[in-house]
Amino acid sequence: MPVDGHSAAPFALDPENVATLDAIREALLDPSPRRIGRLDQWGLADTYETYAEIAEYRETPIVMADGTQIDAALSVPRNLAGQTCPVVVMPAPLVAIGRTAYLGMFPRLALGGYAVLAYSQRGLAGSTGEIDVAGPQDVADGVEILDWLTGQEGVDADRIGCFGASYGAGTSLLLAAKDSRVKAVAGASAWGDLFASLYENGTVHTAAFEALVALFGEERCSKEFRGVIEKIRGNTIDDEVKEFARVRSPKQYLKAYNDNELPVLMTTYWHETIFSVPAVVDFFKGLQGPKSLLVQIGDHGNGELPGLLGLIAKPTETAYRWLDHYLGGTAGNGTQPQFGVRSEYMHNLLSELSHDTWQEYVLPRKRFHLGAAASGEADATMAEGQPQPGWTRSLDATGKSTEAVVAPQLVKTGLAERLGRPHTYKTAAVAVAWTTAPLEQPMRVQGELELRVTVKPQAAGDATIVAYLMDFNPATGNARIITHAPYTVTGRPAGQATTVTFPLQPAHYVLGKGRQLQLIIDSHDPFFSDANTTPSTVELSSPKSTEAYLDIPLAPLP
Repeated sequence: MPVDGHSAAPFALDPENVATLDAIREALLDPSPRRIGRLDQWGLADTYETYAEIAEYRETPIVMADGTQIDAALSVPRNLAGQTCPVVVMPAPLVAIGRTAYLGMFPRLALGGYAVLAYSQRGLAGSTGEIDVAGPQDVADGVEILDWLTGQEGVDADRIGCFGASYGAGTSLLLAAKDSRVKAVAGASAWGDLFASLYENGTVHTAAFEALVALFGEERCSKEFRGVIEKIRGNTIDDEVKEFARVRSPKQYLKAYNDNELPVLMTTYWHETIFSVPAVVDFFKGLQGPKSLLVQIGDHGNGELPGLLGLIAKPTETAYRWLDHYLGGTAGNGTQPQFGVRSEYMHNLLSELSHDTWQEYVLPRKRFHLGAAASGEADATMAEGQPQPGWTRSLDATGKSTEAVVAPQLVKTGLAERLGRPHTYKTAAVAVAWTTAPLEQPMRVQGELELRVTVKPQAAGDATIVAYLMDFNPATGNARIITHAPYTVTGRPAGQATTVTFPLQPAHYVLGKGRQLQLIIDSHDPFFSDANTTPSTVELSSPKSTEAYLDIPLAPLP
């Protein structure tokens, strides 16, 4: 179901992209001049003519032990003459076309000397069975698929790697935790902790959750998953929900990755609205083997989509190099992979900073104290220096959205941002804000943020607040979002004040001279569940000894 203005199908491929992939599939199945010639309209005819000469493509359902048929396609280089080749296994992303989303990558991998197996997880696209959401059944399927794969002629059982996007990235990581035959993983738009992605600071990620459920199709989901769906919709986050998420979270299997020294590459986005960025960072920090983290401008899946279609894209180029390094192929044109943390900063798509570790990447934080607002004013000061105790501000809880939202559209707002068109906010009408003085020089926000404030719901014991940090332009009154986070207080008596301290999403943002940092706190965002009684009032305050602050990793731009 759509949630307010959010699309229930934010991941849908453009019809032109679907038509391209359909034509590629037909040419792979029948590499005749007529079929390949049809690809001329997209400039792909030469690519797939070359592919047909060097590799054989066939679609071959793989039957699991319980009779489930997994929709799969295998590509193997021709003329191996008794030799074996490395293989890349690609579980499908969560799109209706399943494994065919990867067909644009086949020529590059084939030219690099790889065999390729792409498959749709059970219940997805052409695979039978019920959707298990990268759970134990999907992992068991993956092990059976590797058993089948290693029996195919020309496949080197000692050089198996996984590449996956989104759902495929999570499936790849969880399979690698179970089966040591996987020697390297490259995951684009991956998750580290499924529970943190569903439920952040006591708050359900409603819009993202409903969009994912709509894409799965509830009628194809397992009984277990359907039960979890209803519990999350009812905000019943019990042990069953936690266990469902736990076994599907790569962070739970750090020991397996570290014992095997598994090379892991992950990519994510500063404005990722589907999977928790802090959880990806925590997972990355816990890995002890070779590892690389790429954090980009935009939202879920924005950067890798061109690469899946066979074009140049940073996530897929990075993945080719990563797999080459550990499996011995040549899809990455001989370029060595990069390790550690690589980050783009908003809004420079051509930017990239490299650091060996996350600890070296993050800047020290500066504490900005939240001050009192003048009578009748919505805006107050936010400044370094002395704590500012003693103030109280009222936040109306109406259950309706204001100008402050995480993103007007899941995924698509981030894509526009990645293409140089970040969403513009008008923040003059928001209820509660704090703003710094204009910056005297260009500055950068780089790393982790933390907010402390005291919350007192007046009508009941539960309350939700959502904090947004903005880049505010005083000359125009316009703002752009830097980062955000929700927090829900539960189980308190009505009228009891509770001091909460919580992280905002990490950020990498450059601000120009004269711009101002602006913190907005609101009571409702359609992206999140809302525990507020409506209509009512939530009081924000700064008691002595627990004064309100926002810690920001801020430094002059080099």
